[in-house]
This record gives sequence, structure tokens and C-alpha cells, in this order.
Amino acid sequence: MLLTACGGGSGDAAASSGVAPSGSAGGSKTSLLDKQQLTVLDQPIAYPTKKPAQVSSSVLQLEPGQETGWHRHKAPMYAYVLEGTLTVEYDAGVVKEYPTGTALMEAQGVWHNGTNKGDVPVRVLEVNLGAKGVKNTVERAP
Repeated sequence: MLLTACGGGSGDAAASSGVAPSGSAGGSKTSLLDKQQLTVLDQPIAYPTKKPAQVSSSVLQLEPGQETGWHRHKAPMYAYVLEGTLTVEYDAGVVKEYPTGTALMEAQGVWHNGTNKGDVPVRVLEVNLGAKGVKNTVERAP
């Protein structure tokens, strides 16, 4: 399943992809996600509570054939595919492909493994919307 601009959920999950003015400076912006409320697996986005908010980001790079390893996220994670196509397998055999330009809210609390099945590197911007003392990503024990 190919998804663009949103997690592929229902209702308010659709994102705008048009260009809109960004104020009096004369610039413009492209909306990647707009009022997203669901993850890629149609889960309501849930923020950690009772701890101070903490945002972190990184760029993940996977070479052809490389995998992330099975893991899950305890806090919301926004991702934007900068290059290549990322294939993600979720528990219960659900598989989704995210090509360059896809913006999404990743599944929370669900084991998944990302793979680069293409011939070029995959680069993904990851933004974790977590909380102090809460591990953003948990790896599955072997």
C-alpha cells in the first residue's frame, strides 16, 4: 500500500498537499500533515503524560538491504521520507511502503521493522514527541 502525506487513516487523517502563503514575508509553505489525529495503523495519537515534554530528531539512513530491526515507539513519532522507499512490516503481517515525500505518524506500541528493499539509500527524518525519562524507541529482545 502506498501512502502519501498521511498515515492512510480515515476521516480527518487526510492531509493537504497544496502550497499556501506563510505570512507577510512573501514566502510559501507546503503542508505535509494537517491536523493529523491517527497513526499509520489508525490509532489515536497519544502523548506521554505526567512528565515534561521532550522533542528529539534524527535522520535515519538505511543502505539497500538494511533493516531497522524490530522495535516499537512509546511516544508519537513523526517521520518524513527524504529519499528512497521505506518498507515497514508491522505485527500481524501488515506491510506498508512509504516512498520519498511521505509524511506520517508512526504506529505506537506496535512492533515493526523497517527495510530498504530498493537499490538506493533510504533517508528518513524522525521527530520524537516524547517526555523526559520516557524511552522513545524500544528494541525487541532477540
